Amino acid sequence: MKDETFEILHLLSIDTLKTKDLHKLLEIFGSCKKVVNAPVENLKGLVGKKIAVTIRSFSISDILRRKKDTLVENEIDVVPYYASDYPKWLTRIDHFPPILFIRGRIIPRDEHSVAVIGTRGATVYGKEIARNFAAEFALAGVTVVSGMARGIDTEAHRGALHNGGRTIAVLGCGVDICYPPENKKLMTEIAGSGAVISEFDLGTPPLAHNFPRRNRIVSGLANAVVAIEAKEKSGVMNTVKWALEQSKDVLAVPGNIFAKTSSGTNRLIKDGAVPVTSPEEVLDYLGMKHTRRERAVREITLDEKESIIWEALSYEPVNLDALADKVNQPTRNILSVLLSLEIKGCVKQLPGMSFVKISE
Repeated sequence: MKDETFEILHLLSIDTLKTKDLHKLLEIFGSCKKVVNAPVENLKGLVGKKIAVTIRSFSISDILRRKKDTLVENEIDVVPYYASDYPKWLTRIDHFPPILFIRGRIIPRDEHSVAVIGTRGATVYGKEIARNFAAEFALAGVTVVSGMARGIDTEAHRGALHNGGRTIAVLGCGVDICYPPENKKLMTEIAGSGAVISEFDLGTPPLAHNFPRRNRIVSGLANAVVAIEAKEKSGVMNTVKWALEQSKDVLAVPGNIFAKTSSGTNRLIKDGAVPVTSPEEVLDYLGMKHTRRERAVREITLDEKESIIWEALSYEPVNLDALADKVNQPTRNILSVLLSLEIKGCVKQLPGMSFVKISE
């Protein structure tokens, strides 16, 4: 496809050109370049004479040149929906964005993804859950999608990155703007291990009305949405609304019944969302038989005794006595096997003679 960056930037700069009309123009003419080169007579019946004339007034102005310089300096791609690097599964939802600005790269395997969402004013409990869930999703090779907001979103991205996973941040502003500003380093890390994306033009500030619109992309990119903490009236509930309209699965983590930060997620469960209390439950629900770490362990040669102990362990601590009862073996025999598994990097001993599968 020929470079049509200037044409795309020109169309997006027309404030009066609505997204639905841009969709219509691209469906009819096939590309942004063809739209700006179409005769006014062909355009005005679709968008009105005033907008048609504005479209046809295209020229490479200093403003467009500066925008393209910003794209180059920040390694941002501007991607129309008919381009090969646009996430094709996003086009299956209604009202998908005709143009995406992408820092980083979206790859085919990102279609296997989960959106992790929650309140900006997260509790310590909520943040820990978000990090843990996202980390396990990363180990399973599942891409974590979120909105890079404070609280749950931030911790979800960090959890995925911590375990070397892929993560996608969907912004409610231009991708040349970091919001919240304290996430500048995180934004760079996300772009290096996934993508930071937005449908909004460069320079678009994080206005409140942008975020409900952004939320349809968060849910649209994911196979399922996991809500961790949310008030009953919040952006999280808006994302859930989009997910349901898109026929996406909605899962929710139960929370303290006295905490406002859990009132929304608890309400979702009462209304039919799938309650989950561990990342493994989410992975099982999505049909993931083994996490990435488990698959890696299976590539390590385990003898029969080691395999029995490995299968009996989990990512939650298991006491030695409980493990002995589970496999019906003397503790002295199990300890020698556990030592072998530790040497192979599969198991970690915790205080109190408890053991856990290594998840990193």
